[in-house]
Amino acid sequence: MKRKRHNYKNLKIWKLALEIAMDVSDKLEKFPKLERYSLTSQMSRCSVSLPSNVAEGSARTAKMFNNYLDIAIGSSFELQTQLIIANHKKYIKEKELEELSLKIDEWQRMTFVFQNNLIGNR
Repeated sequence: MKRKRHNYKNLKIWKLALEIAMDVSDKLEKFPKLERYSLTSQMSRCSVSLPSNVAEGSARTAKMFNNYLDIAIGSSFELQTQLIIANHKKYIKEKELEELSLKIDEWQRMTFVFQNNLIGNR
């Protein structure tokens, strides 16, 4: 049986995940230094996890790719929680929280659809 590979650079979910990671990175530059080893570090790892897991999973079997996508989705929920905390601490504005949350919600919806198609095409 021939395994289908995905070129992650052509995947819309990878492109949007990369955009989210870069948006978060830009915001983190403005966080106070005291957060460098706590919230900033957590948020950076979560946001980078999204495109990284899509890219790594794309080289695997459909079943394994699905697992990598599950990890990325978990990271996206974690990131949304951390953005709420950052807003509470006044590190990001309400509007920034809203914009990033909408982008993450869109990425999650797209990824769920992608997963359903991935699983259905096995």
